[in-house]
Amino acid sequence: MFFGLSFGSAAFIMVILAAVAIFLIVQAVPAITADWKSDPSLSTGPTGGYANFWTYVGPLIWGTIWVSAIALVIGAPIAIGIALFISHYAPRRIAGVLGYLVDLLAAVPSIVFGLWGIIVIRPLLLPLTGWLNHHLGWIPIFAGEASSTGSTILAGAVVLAVMILPIISSITREVFLQTPRLHEEAALALGATKWEMIRLAVFPYARSGVVSATLLGLGRALGETMAIALIISPSIGFSIKLLTEGANSQTIAANIALNFPIANALQREALIGTGLMLFVISLAVNMVARLIVSRTGNAGTKKKRKRPVEAATAVPMAAATGVAGVSGVSGVSSIADTSEGASA
Repeated sequence: MFFGLSFGSAAFIMVILAAVAIFLIVQAVPAITADWKSDPSLSTGPTGGYANFWTYVGPLIWGTIWVSAIALVIGAPIAIGIALFISHYAPRRIAGVLGYLVDLLAAVPSIVFGLWGIIVIRPLLLPLTGWLNHHLGWIPIFAGEASSTGSTILAGAVVLAVMILPIISSITREVFLQTPRLHEEAALALGATKWEMIRLAVFPYARSGVVSATLLGLGRALGETMAIALIISPSIGFSIKLLTEGANSQTIAANIALNFPIANALQREALIGTGLMLFVISLAVNMVARLIVSRTGNAGTKKKRKRPVEAATAVPMAAATGVAGVSGVSGVSSIADTSEGASA
């Protein structure tokens, strides 16, 4: 019975995933295969001015990946730092409170983050926007006319970075806490400082978990809708500028939310087609995460081939016959290299 329930649950997940994919494909095919130039349903409104589906969805894919990447660059290091402080530096009582507060961020609705971004983040970033544009305007991402309202990719990325903090931080914290105590004590016993112990014992062990948490946060950022729709002043096009207004690349989710109520039947199918592209991107991100995790061992390092039995047993046999001096030292080293504690 337990096997049947487990197998049925796993199969049900696959059925749901396949049903979503089939729905998106069936709904999107008419718009993908249509002639966008001659069809009046697609040549006007939110889909007007595009030669075909791919010229329409291409800038949206770029905008989605670009905003999410900037948010990940901002948020992932902060989240990992928070997790490290809670797991290894903060006193136990403070760590519990901080962990609870960070986890509470995941319960805040995205619409609240969007309003917070409009009222707080946009005005707060205006001085930084002007400074970056004035002093670093020669860099392409900071070029262009700086926004006077703060409706920029930078503001949206900052809000997205805050939104992915609880996901990355909570998972990374749990992975850090799962590091074997023996590994940490062995590093400290060999004379390592606390930071060296973390760098040599904790980080390698938790590497695959941190990567998985980071990519999970990326998936959260890819599908965000309301915060981006409220904060950014977008356009459908390719742009890398972070400080401009009205020339920001739009995201797929925000474009669907803004245009779905006013679209006709075929235009809605085109919007569903862009949702299909977002589905494919999310699936690709998860596949990459699984590939990275599968290529790493339990300790976060790349898997290595096991040593031959002869090499593992030669030293103990030599030590048993009373070999001393250099042979004894090398024997101890070989045994230590194969032990769990020294591998840390």
